[in-house]
This record gives sequence, C-alpha cells and structure tokens, in this order.
Amino acid sequence: MTSAVVVAAGKGSRMGGGPDKIFLNLGPKPVLAHTLAAFENCPDIDEIVLVVRKDQIPAAQGLVQMFGCRKVRRVVSGGKSRFDSVRNGLAACNPDSLYVSVHDGARPCVTPQLVSDTVASAKKHGSGVAATKIVDTVKSASRVGVVEATVDREPLWTVQTPQTFRASLLRKALAAADSGDPSLTDEAAVVEAFGAEVRLVRASLPNIKITVPDDLVPAARLLGIATV
Repeated sequence: MTSAVVVAAGKGSRMGGGPDKIFLNLGPKPVLAHTLAAFENCPDIDEIVLVVRKDQIPAAQGLVQMFGCRKVRRVVSGGKSRFDSVRNGLAACNPDSLYVSVHDGARPCVTPQLVSDTVASAKKHGSGVAATKIVDTVKSASRVGVVEATVDREPLWTVQTPQTFRASLLRKALAAADSGDPSLTDEAAVVEAFGAEVRLVRASLPNIKITVPDDLVPAARLLGIATV
C-alpha cells in the first residue's frame, strides 16, 4: 500500500494577501484540485492525506467533495513548520502503508506518471525524489554580486516534489531529526541527515510551484488552460 501526503498548510505570504494560493482558480478548478487530481488518477497511490491549516479544514473538505477526490481519506491540521506538517500527515496515514509520497499542494502541474516514477524508485531503492538537472551556467558570487567562481553544474540538480520513501525509513528519519534545523528544508534533507541514500528521479516536464501570483500564468499554459 502507498499513501500520499499532500502538504498545503503554508501561509502563502508571497501571494500578497487575499485567498490562500491553493484555493485560487487555475482555469475551471482551484490549484489544490489540480494537484489532488494527479494523485487521484495515479494507479500507484492508494490513499491521500491532505494537510492544511486548521482554519482551512472546512474549505479543504468542501473542495475534496466538490471535485470527487475519493482517495482523500483524511484532512488533517498542519503544524508550525513544514517539518511538523509532514509529520502530522504521516501519522494520519494507514499504518499498513509501506511507501509514502510527500507532495506540495501548490505544485499543480505534477503528473500521475511522475508520481509513479518516484514510487517505483522508492520500491527499488527506498527513495525517489523528483528533480531536474541544472542546465544554466552557475556562478558563485559575493554578497555585493561580484562573481567569485564558475561552479561545475554537471552534478547539480534542483529538487522538487513528489518525494517518495519507504514509510519506515521516513518515520525513523523524522523521529531522529531536529525540527529546528534550518538545513532540513524538505524530506530528502531529513533522510540525508539520517544517513540514508536518496535517489533522484528526473522530472521530464516542468513542475512549478505556485509561489507568487505571476506563477499562475505559466502553470495554466502547462496544464493546457487558456485563461486563469
């Protein structure tokens, strides 16, 4: 059994106020509905646990019902940090789940195939983290913007979600981690700090995160939506 933990408990402060970014319309559906649909339509996902802010639980439950997200088994409250929110979501997963896929609710362009690819990697290696290789030239610079060196980009990747792990591994890594450590920015970092191997899975299509209002336009194009 494989569970998905969709984390959507952030405040979205960079959106400039107004409705929470996960509830903003992206074509005919809110951002979160697009995200959930990818996991709903992925044959490798058996259940979804949705993590939102406590005050957003009724709205999230309404969205789940409205858009027929049958795999969403629970909607739970997030914590003070992403670390805490993931831990809350993991605790709400079916205890029989052998694998857990963690995903940002604000990444609506994720595809069922990418989810499946990370699950396949986790089943084979214990982990599967969506990522893309850096193709631009990378510079190291001083605080005032003076270039100090050109960095070899060959081994460099940018990491995204979904991030899928053997459930027992992720639980042990989270239990051992310091939730206040600023370097633990995602589940891959937590598992790395635990000393376990993390495998990357190439994301073949753009998988952008909605962070600022302007991100809605390219996301709509990627999803084949004419207008936002």
